[in-house]
Amino acid sequence: MSQITTDPLTLTPEDPAAESATDRARLGATRLLRTLLRNGKAVAGLSIIVVFIALALLAPVFFPGDPARITSAGAAAPSLEHWLGTTTKGQDVLGLTLWGARSSLFVGFAAGILSTVIGVLIGLSGAYFGRGLDEALSLVTNVFLLVPGLPLLVILAAFMPPGLGTVIVVLVITGWAGSARVMRSQAMSIRGKDYVAAAQVSGERPLRIMVREILPNMASVVMTTLLGCIIGSIGAQAGLEFLGLGDVNTLSWGTNLFWATSDGSLMLGQWWIFVPSGLAIALVAFALALCNYAVDEITNPRLRRPKHATKSTAATTVARKEEK
Repeated sequence: MSQITTDPLTLTPEDPAAESATDRARLGATRLLRTLLRNGKAVAGLSIIVVFIALALLAPVFFPGDPARITSAGAAAPSLEHWLGTTTKGQDVLGLTLWGARSSLFVGFAAGILSTVIGVLIGLSGAYFGRGLDEALSLVTNVFLLVPGLPLLVILAAFMPPGLGTVIVVLVITGWAGSARVMRSQAMSIRGKDYVAAAQVSGERPLRIMVREILPNMASVVMTTLLGCIIGSIGAQAGLEFLGLGDVNTLSWGTNLFWATSDGSLMLGQWWIFVPSGLAIALVAFALALCNYAVDEITNPRLRRPKHATKSTAATTVARKEEK
């Protein structure tokens, strides 16, 4: 009987190369998620994020009513009645912090996701189609990269109507270019792979090739870019609102810091008014950074330390002690 030989670039109904490449990419993404759940840094970062999201969702339960309502209590240090104290307007600081987490996390995640999606679309399109489209998209991307981010943020926020929607739009406009550059460079390296060429030869549509062949193999880069965009969006929102360029009537960590400065809490040494919001921003950024480091550690072989190396090092240490 004759043997049937299969060429990896030969597309047959029994063994299509494009489908096998997609399956490998899906298995790689699944393996990445499973490895993340075993990584200590990722688990710690995700735990912190989940706690903040849960507290933000439960803010109306813990502090029903209007947390920004002004009372005659005045500024008071932390006590059993008010765990984080009160502001100069008699507002509970813990309530302001929990309610502020709702808008800060929403804006940060929304702006980060939108910036990453736009970056993926522009980067993939330019890398795949090339030529005139790539040159035009690269020109627009370079222009946004060359424009200083902070002045552009301030100008856009100052002339646009206040609100959470405005903040998200401003953050997306100033934040997509960096992710687009990263996605383009990664997609350019993947575009020359054999399985992409096999999909093109088989007559697959460009959109299908980009979504099923190229994008799944960029999962780790997309994840790290997304985490970086979320961190930047949360910090940028807090910075804008701290400068008074956001909607001061919206409860967020940035507006909490703005009112703490306006009421003279920094000058009076009332640390309990501004420390919780600043610490919340730092903790969320730290948690996202832990997840980012975990992804880098898993996907970058240079950052991984093999288990057998650790065991051999321990065995060598024990042997040296016995010799002494």
